[in-house]
Amino acid sequence: MSKFELKLPQMGESVAEATLTTWLKEVGDTIEMDEAVFEIATDKVDSEVPSEVEGVLLEKLFNVDDVISVGQTVAIIEIKGGDDTANATPNVVVEEHKEEAEKIEEEITVISNSVSAPVADYSSTERFYSPLVKNIAKQEGISVEQLDQIQGTGKEGRVTKNDILDFVQNRKSTGQPTTVPQQSSVQPEMTAMATKAVEPQKIAEQKQEPVKEVAKTTVSGGHEVIPMSRMGKLIAQYMVDSVSTSAHVQSFIEVDVTNIVNWRNKVKDAFEKREGEKLTFTPIFMEAVAIALKKFPMMNISVDGDTVIKKKNINIGMAAALPDGNLIVPVIKNADQLNLVGMAKAVNDLAARSRDNKLKPDEIKEGTYTVTNVGTFGSVFGTPIINQPQVGILALGAIRKMPSVIETPEGDFIGVRSKMFLSHSYDHRVVNGALGGMFVKAVADYLEAWDMNREI
Repeated sequence: MSKFELKLPQMGESVAEATLTTWLKEVGDTIEMDEAVFEIATDKVDSEVPSEVEGVLLEKLFNVDDVISVGQTVAIIEIKGGDDTANATPNVVVEEHKEEAEKIEEEITVISNSVSAPVADYSSTERFYSPLVKNIAKQEGISVEQLDQIQGTGKEGRVTKNDILDFVQNRKSTGQPTTVPQQSSVQPEMTAMATKAVEPQKIAEQKQEPVKEVAKTTVSGGHEVIPMSRMGKLIAQYMVDSVSTSAHVQSFIEVDVTNIVNWRNKVKDAFEKREGEKLTFTPIFMEAVAIALKKFPMMNISVDGDTVIKKKNINIGMAAALPDGNLIVPVIKNADQLNLVGMAKAVNDLAARSRDNKLKPDEIKEGTYTVTNVGTFGSVFGTPIINQPQVGILALGAIRKMPSVIETPEGDFIGVRSKMFLSHSYDHRVVNGALGGMFVKAVADYLEAWDMNREI
């Protein structure tokens, strides 16, 4: 028998951690290849994580609602007939984690047995504390008020063992109760964009008690105060980080899409009957963007310090609104290699699975450029925030019938045309106004030159 470590996979270039939401298998259950073992949630996607091997679930290393870093081992699967040495080094690490956890459990037991007098009821506070921290607080006679004043250095500002021991040492050295300025805001959950190894102590603390943070609505002065969800806080932080990272500049261009509207009305019924798919405007716009990216490859880049990384593949992100109001950006890989039928199928598939929270982690990463349809909500145009580490994002405005000057060999006249605005936000650190303007103009030119006789 050998053991396989099922790790949290990479879910996107800017995603460093996820919350475990559901265990789909219990210890002792048989697991098939590619069968889902647990579900996770990030600010971008809710997804199932499948097993890479066949075997039996031997151990769970995290509880529901625990926050897990990318690359961490989440479960141990026993493989029948495997090589015992296959995962020798990783198993040593797991055993070390177990030993550390057992030591901490013994320490908790000793501390718990030594406490006999009535102590403060730490369940009265809404702040989360691990069993180890609570027991140290009880032993040292730290009140709930004092405990709430300790500024934690753990995830989401949680108080760790070292935090409370430092507080106790400081209090003893001064000979009087010590107060620490209360933390003014929640520590951003995405301070580290790179994967970090979790200390054995943190794994042990996480295994002691599930963390369940429930947002509570309160009323203050007649106003309803609604705490942000974890996903909401992460999205907010990503937006602020993007604005502080990139020098956002916008270019706007009006496009006459009358030919596209008329062509789609002519072919959409036959297309749906033949392909079993609806033909929307989105795949047409995606095709235009893919062609423009191929023409202007310096829009298909990312910035890494003082260097520019020119992407080999054209992978277009498609911003999609979820039923709960959040956004997700599934990625169409190698979009320039798809014909319009393939593009329509990819767009419809990703959009449907986005709404049903059935996207796989691999389907939201490696995007090189993003398109967002603000016209869905009636907006004429917008100034979207760049999806890091990309350098550009295109907003599609609503298509409207407008009075317009039509130029003909016989002269100009006024007619009703279907028009829309394209709003191009780009990173002015590496994309100058000429390139940003030429790129969006190339998209517009392709759309305006649409062939009414095109077959699909």
